[in-house]
Amino acid sequence: MKRSNRLILLIGVLLAIVAFVAIVLLMGQPDGPGEQPEAPLEVDTVIAAVDVPLGVQITEEMLRIEVLPTTARQTGSFEATSAVIGRVARDNIVAGAQVLASDFAGNDGSITEITPKIPAGKVAIAVQVDQVSGVGTLIRTGDFVDLLLGLTGDKFPVIAPNPDDPAQVQVVGGLNSTSVKLLLQGMQVIGTLLPPPPAQEGQPAPQPGSGPTALTGQQEIVILAVTAQQAEVIKFTQLDGSISLVLRSPTEFAERDEDGNVIDPPPVVTTGIILRSLVDEYNVLTPQLVETILPELE
Repeated sequence: MKRSNRLILLIGVLLAIVAFVAIVLLMGQPDGPGEQPEAPLEVDTVIAAVDVPLGVQITEEMLRIEVLPTTARQTGSFEATSAVIGRVARDNIVAGAQVLASDFAGNDGSITEITPKIPAGKVAIAVQVDQVSGVGTLIRTGDFVDLLLGLTGDKFPVIAPNPDDPAQVQVVGGLNSTSVKLLLQGMQVIGTLLPPPPAQEGQPAPQPGSGPTALTGQQEIVILAVTAQQAEVIKFTQLDGSISLVLRSPTEFAERDEDGNVIDPPPVVTTGIILRSLVDEYNVLTPQLVETILPELE
């Protein structure tokens, strides 16, 4: 065989090998440009194993995993229980329902329906707080709070007989009559109204409590489920006092009765605080009287 014929045969073999490799590579790629691998038809989905009432902290026993078709999954569902455990339910979650991100979001400053969240035998009342009196306006639906009342000295005037006219009395000045007391405990928040911070141009508004805190004095409306007697106490404090809401741990209210109602923990007994209490019990020092000796005049 001539050398030219051998060269042509060798070139033909090399071209055949290159063509075979190209076909193999093309068959291993998706059919069309940008085509993605097929999504799974079924996915693990977190389901509520029991009824989870408003304000309960999620535990592993409250959840189970079901494999559901992707078409049956709701927006905001979870694939792993680890993403849910430890969170506080901001709405009632029914047994058998998919656990959603919206169940832990609260109402984000807007309330569409509050009536179903009012427990039987209680009423709803609104309390206005700010960043100082409302725990940084971070109180959310489902939380439990206490109400702290402060009354200034002018609410408790100290009077004494008038030395010039014993038949009359006069207010004694220079005394601190401020009084502070934790009045109501374990009230559940069933709604909040908090306007979101203004959005920067071209960017979405940040969620309350996210990012750096701006001390703007922003206010929040907190709606509480209380008894009728507690509603009277709250109204009085709103008219003639300074109030703060104290945020409680959800673990203190995890115990429920057979109907799913919260079993209130024993109330914490407090003494209340006045200036005398600070001096006697907390060793706050009172000003010391300094005697000045004046020189004798000749």
